[in-house]
Amino acid sequence: MEFSYDVVVVGAGHAGCEAAAASAKIGAQTCLVTMDMNKIAQMSCNPAVGGIAKGQIVREIDALGGHMGCVTDRSAIQFRLLNRSKGPAMWSPRAQCDRGKFIWNWREVLENTPGLHIWQDTVEELLVEQGVVTGVRTLWGVTLRARCVVITAGTFLNGLMHVGPKQVPGGRSAEPASYHLTESISRHGIRTARMKTGTPVRIDGRSVHFEDLEIQEGEADFHRFSYLPPAPSRPLRQRPCWTCFTNPEVHAVLRRGLPQSPLYNGQIKSIGPRYCPSIETKIVTFESKDQHQLFLEPEGENTQEFYLNGYSSSLPMDIQIEALRRIPAFRDVEVYRPGYAIEYDFFDPTQLRHSLESKKIDGLFLAGQVNGTTGYEEAGGQGLVAGVNAALKCSGGEPLVLGRDEAYIGVLIDDLVTKGVDEPYRMFTSRAEYRILLRQDDADMRLTPKAEKLGLASPLRLRTLREKQEGMARILDYAEKRHIKPTELTSALEQMGTTPLRRGCRLLDLISRPQVSLRGIAEFLPELKALLENLGPMGEEIAEAAEVQMKYSGYIERERQIAEKMQRLEHIKIRGKFDYSSLQCLSTEARQKLEKIDPETLAQAGRIPGVSPSDINALLVLVQR
Repeated sequence: MEFSYDVVVVGAGHAGCEAAAASAKIGAQTCLVTMDMNKIAQMSCNPAVGGIAKGQIVREIDALGGHMGCVTDRSAIQFRLLNRSKGPAMWSPRAQCDRGKFIWNWREVLENTPGLHIWQDTVEELLVEQGVVTGVRTLWGVTLRARCVVITAGTFLNGLMHVGPKQVPGGRSAEPASYHLTESISRHGIRTARMKTGTPVRIDGRSVHFEDLEIQEGEADFHRFSYLPPAPSRPLRQRPCWTCFTNPEVHAVLRRGLPQSPLYNGQIKSIGPRYCPSIETKIVTFESKDQHQLFLEPEGENTQEFYLNGYSSSLPMDIQIEALRRIPAFRDVEVYRPGYAIEYDFFDPTQLRHSLESKKIDGLFLAGQVNGTTGYEEAGGQGLVAGVNAALKCSGGEPLVLGRDEAYIGVLIDDLVTKGVDEPYRMFTSRAEYRILLRQDDADMRLTPKAEKLGLASPLRLRTLREKQEGMARILDYAEKRHIKPTELTSALEQMGTTPLRRGCRLLDLISRPQVSLRGIAEFLPELKALLENLGPMGEEIAEAAEVQMKYSGYIERERQIAEKMQRLEHIKIRGKFDYSSLQCLSTEARQKLEKIDPETLAQAGRIPGVSPSDINALLVLVQR
């Protein structure tokens, strides 16, 4: 059998789902290939979306017309906005989800996307002719012809799972690995290596002594992931999470198992995650600590299955369970399955362009964990960009490339293709030099205009953005023009814990005070209160965004000016202009790194580790000549 499409997406994880939906929405005839349609968008590890910087990525995916935000909102069983005590650049949404509902909500999206076909099978071979992709061939002998192929295979490429000395081939628990695909790609000169990740034990909630745990409730305010107005649905029934700590007895049992740990006996030789270490890594790395925090999180709305966040392990089963039972809340614990580690293939992302297209194979795009990242959110952001650019390549359009000052997704992709990875890449706010510009409240204003040009933004999304912009403009105009007399709000300001006015000022200047909030001051200004109440169903979102603009306008403007200065170097194209190995004016390390990465612009060259400012100045002189 042979079928023809514009774009074939291999793998229906978080990257694959966003890639396939975006490709089809732009107009490319798209086929999404998955081993199991009942595991589409499976949350292999923690059934949670968002977190520090990751939440901003999900809001960016939503602003670009992706679906992770909407699916999360419909599947959520708990929502929290992290880092509220810090500035708005650090606010990060996070939701605990119902694992099963998340899958079926994604299936509903995919099965009702025009131009998108789903094929259940395993891809074994990438078909390439004279350096150009022509399609893929599957386990069942089906040939899927395509002008572009997007590989989003996650942890399935030659996947190998470890529990103590036991090794089982697989891409996920109880799911087979994908063989031969890595080799069919690497034989075209694409470098590959191995990475490792892990997942914790799953616990039967009926065996837990919850009275010995500390409860962690969700937050029931207006915050969500999607910028779209909430669709009529069942009320969110928030389920709590719980916290506890390990203790010296737990650590003693874990240390006893270290000789049988695949990480420490040489059984696993691949690169593991620094920022999500296994429990055995924690007790070795932080030997002086006598406790580590654990989070017990529900897997769904009605299930008894719980995920023990912070207890990722590949130790033998008996060691994992015996150590757990030394924690008072888990003294009678029963488990559904032990934690395990998994090794898998990934490809060197420095061999990609910013569009996520391979420099080696024309028409091949890579996204997600195959690029050395970790996390559903990082995968989803890459998948959307890869799917968009695969579809645009088929139609002859200019690729979508997001700048570091435009999106965390832009930071993520630039880091991957410029610096590469020596461990699983995870996004943090500290990786973004312009994080005041990349807040979770304004991703729609940054990115939805791009989605409109691409054909990814629905009429509802565009109408919602216009209403937000108009509402913010009304608030900002009122705050600019409303003059507050010295004695007008004396008692109100004293109640808020701030100094009363000695002279008149604009409301805008008053709201810039840390103690003064827009909603709080509106209780004393009837016309402002009426304005806020008439903003419609998205009023609270609009008011928050306007308040952030007022309080932080100076910081935002200063960072925007810095970003604009750096943009000058982004416009100086250097790819293909130099034989770096012959440029003796550069350091040896710079010549080697520049030759390997072959950067697109002078700004990208400056972000390569080992390329110094003096090397950039030398290149600038050569470009001007």
